Amino acid sequence: MPYLSSNQLKQYKDEGFVSPISIFSKGKAKKIRNEIELIEKKMPKELEKSGRYNAHLISPLLDEVSHNPKILDAVESIIGKNILVCGTTLFIKNPNERGFVSYHQDAKYIGLEPYNWVTAWVAITDSNENNGCMRMWPGSHKDNLKQHDQKFNEGNLLTRGQTIKNVPRNETIPLLLEAGQMSLHHPTVVHGSELNRSNDRRIGFVIQSYIGTNVKQILGKNSVQIARGVDNFNFHKKIRRTNSLMDKDDLKIKKKRMIIFRKYSIKDLIKKVVINEKKQIKKKLNFVSLC
Repeated sequence: MPYLSSNQLKQYKDEGFVSPISIFSKGKAKKIRNEIELIEKKMPKELEKSGRYNAHLISPLLDEVSHNPKILDAVESIIGKNILVCGTTLFIKNPNERGFVSYHQDAKYIGLEPYNWVTAWVAITDSNENNGCMRMWPGSHKDNLKQHDQKFNEGNLLTRGQTIKNVPRNETIPLLLEAGQMSLHHPTVVHGSELNRSNDRRIGFVIQSYIGTNVKQILGKNSVQIARGVDNFNFHKKIRRTNSLMDKDDLKIKKKRMIIFRKYSIKDLIKKVVINEKKQIKKKLNFVSLC
């Protein structure tokens, strides 16, 4: 069933995620893995660190996944028929490396409002407890955004090591996916993943995120692709889909997009820090005046 069933929609509403959803075959997943690894071979370091963002702009198969009708049908069930691809991320955990993702909420740092958006986590390889699958804290999306510490810790696949303290692991559940399946999760659900203890890579391709056309970027500056429907709001700059594998012009677009996003993200982060500091000073002054 391409669109989400009533039971799946209930799971998403109650728990903040729905999983698993079958999208394509394991054979197709293997072809996608081969294309990713070809890029790594031909262009070493292109998909490392910040390069893992928006690989769909230089990979026809990842672009195809981002615009996959089955995925878009499921997404439409949650955010409506007008859908934009705001960005993608490759989460690759190699064996014998200390790669993990600390528990966090996407909405805390992605900067998209309102929360009419959803993240799709697509398994390019099998994803299980042994190789560090995603773990979800069911129902945590119903709470407010939680305090995140920025740890910048080694091995953390999140850029700033955004971490929520004291997440009860015994209340989290693993999302077991076979290659070609996906999960969808809410902007505010708490989630993370642990080490890859297997002898093979764990590869996840994450569309982060599919957004409704009414959603604005309030932190950073981004560009989007129209995946389905029409955009009558025009809050975002549009970019075209990839021409071919590792196309030179597409590589320039990918690099330029990252530079612009980082530039505006840093400016907005500094602005946010200054505003918070002013609020703290005002609180202290108010406290003194009360004394």
